[in-house]
Amino acid sequence: MKKVLFIDRDGTLVIEPPVDFQLDSLEKLEFYPGVFQGLSKIINELDYELVMITNQDGLGTDSFPEETFWPAHNKILQAFKNEGIEFSEILIDKNFPEENAPTRKPRTGLLNKYIYGNYDLANSYVIGDRATDIELATNLKSKSIFIGENNEIATLVTTNWNEIYLNLKAEPRKVQITRKTKETDINIELNLDGSGKGIFKTGLGFFDHMLEQISKHGNIDLKVEVKGDLEIDEHHTVEDVALTLGEAFLKALGSKKGIERYGFLLPMDECLAQVGIDFGGRPWLVWEADFKREMVGEMPTEMFMHFFKSFTDTAKCNLNIKAEGENEHHKIEAIFKAFAKAIKMAKTQTDNYSIPSTKGTL
Repeated sequence: MKKVLFIDRDGTLVIEPPVDFQLDSLEKLEFYPGVFQGLSKIINELDYELVMITNQDGLGTDSFPEETFWPAHNKILQAFKNEGIEFSEILIDKNFPEENAPTRKPRTGLLNKYIYGNYDLANSYVIGDRATDIELATNLKSKSIFIGENNEIATLVTTNWNEIYLNLKAEPRKVQITRKTKETDINIELNLDGSGKGIFKTGLGFFDHMLEQISKHGNIDLKVEVKGDLEIDEHHTVEDVALTLGEAFLKALGSKKGIERYGFLLPMDECLAQVGIDFGGRPWLVWEADFKREMVGEMPTEMFMHFFKSFTDTAKCNLNIKAEGENEHHKIEAIFKAFAKAIKMAKTQTDNYSIPSTKGTL
């Protein structure tokens, strides 16, 4: 799911003319200090789509006809394009003076595409210089950045575009995913940039212990809460946790810009587990691990392969898993620890901010 920066134009990208607040001539055009440097770093290094919003008061009225609006507006767009900064969409509200129109900020009529589309609004931002911009963020259930001196609601208040960039760069890759069927009710919270904290309530003690290995050794924060039909068996709980966890990783990784992408091997006593992972967008599982026991704790050993296969399906990753040894508990725990270490490597962010593929997309 895509994250978006909904950026108000006047007072944020350009300085709003102080006398009449109307950018109706090229002579009045002045760019906000630091905006080019800040947005360049954001678009090159981070994973946000840029959307410009303006409801310049008076657009299309006799006092401020459209022909006075477009020269300055087009000059703004060209200046940003010259610096490699392009907006995926330009949203202009022409409903003034209809102040109660559904498209007028802070109402969300202009943004239905993003409300009902495949967008991560919870981790998106509205950036603006007016209270209505921050109210728009509240209505979208997104975060907000207020460019100005004082706002008690905004996530960040600043007048510095470099501070905006640093704030966005420091944002952890966090998601929350729920999955509810007639068989299971699952809630997963994942923070790829965590510190190894975990909470696990699946109803299966050994399964909780294995999920804890992912959190601890993957250096991620992970919370998994499940209400499953364990009175039938363990199958639905294990499978649906894997499917939901894979979806969480897919969402948290976003476009995968700047990650290592690959990860790899772990000995545990007499066992050796090898796990190779590739978050390359193509689900596949190679499984070379046999178990002599039917159960480990409350977990059927046949479910371990099914867990990783289900994870690859929704995470859209390639997993190659091999394990050998005598102790079945050690063997499966080694697999989960190696899996966690592989994830830790693959999710690592690098100083190369491109997509890690010659295709340019993953």
